[in-house]
Amino acid sequence: MASGGGFRRVLRWLKLLVLGWLMFSIGTVLLMRWVDPVTSSFMLRDRLIALWAGDKDYHFAHSWVDWSQISANMKVAVIASEDQKFPDHYGFDMESMQKAWRANQRGRRTRGGSTISQQVAKNLYLWPGQSYVRKGVEAWFTVLIETFWSKQRILEVYLNSAEFGKGVFGVGAASQRYFSKPAAKLTVQEAALLASVLPAPKRFLVAKPSGFVRTRQAWIARQMDHLGGVSVLTEL
Repeated sequence: MASGGGFRRVLRWLKLLVLGWLMFSIGTVLLMRWVDPVTSSFMLRDRLIALWAGDKDYHFAHSWVDWSQISANMKVAVIASEDQKFPDHYGFDMESMQKAWRANQRGRRTRGGSTISQQVAKNLYLWPGQSYVRKGVEAWFTVLIETFWSKQRILEVYLNSAEFGKGVFGVGAASQRYFSKPAAKLTVQEAALLASVLPAPKRFLVAKPSGFVRTRQAWIARQMDHLGGVSVLTEL
């Protein structure tokens, strides 16, 4: 009897944990449909690592910029760079995921085929890594984000949470840091340059772009034109 009672208590606690998880995940995603997130798990992790290491050269910069105050060029640049099927998919690009899986099977390193929606889930809630548990949590938050948010909101949050360099998060801080101008004034080439470092913002530098970054910048600018420029935003 005692063992049966213990099992029931464990089961009750598990039910409470699951209920709490559902309330937290659904509640926070639903809230951020209207309320701008003030930080993210990646921002917090980055600041804690710098603090723990005593990095005196670390300067955190982040300032939220509303959708209407972000250059259309920047919006198109990240779609061209990160997720060209963004207007049409429901959070997952199965074709890109299959290609990434096949490449990984052959031992080639890839970015994993993550969509902008998946990257928002990762930036806000998760941690670096490639475990199945992490991917499962990422998928859950991606579904919630795609369910409760508009495409414009997803892109707005992505542009305000993405890392563009050491301690530089969001397009508002990046635009001021690298070009001394508000995000609304970014040109095609400036937007393409910012988008070009997104795969590895601590290795690819906006301030000192390598040949690879310049090549990627030019490719992104061509892709922006190929997608129809700012007209792609009418699909969101």
